[in-house]
Amino acid sequence: MNNGENGNMGGLDLRTALLLFVGGAATYIAFIHPAFGIAILVGVGVMTILHILLK
Repeated sequence: MNNGENGNMGGLDLRTALLLFVGGAATYIAFIHPAFGIAILVGVGVMTILHILLK
């Protein structure tokens, strides 16, 4: 059985956890301060950029 590099047995890897955290934080901030943009667009945009940069 392949445990991965860090012995993780099918859980979230660090990159996925980071994407979810940053996307959620950006969405939350956009909901609190609507001047930063539409919340869903900001969250998806940040997650997409991080995904591309971390590939």
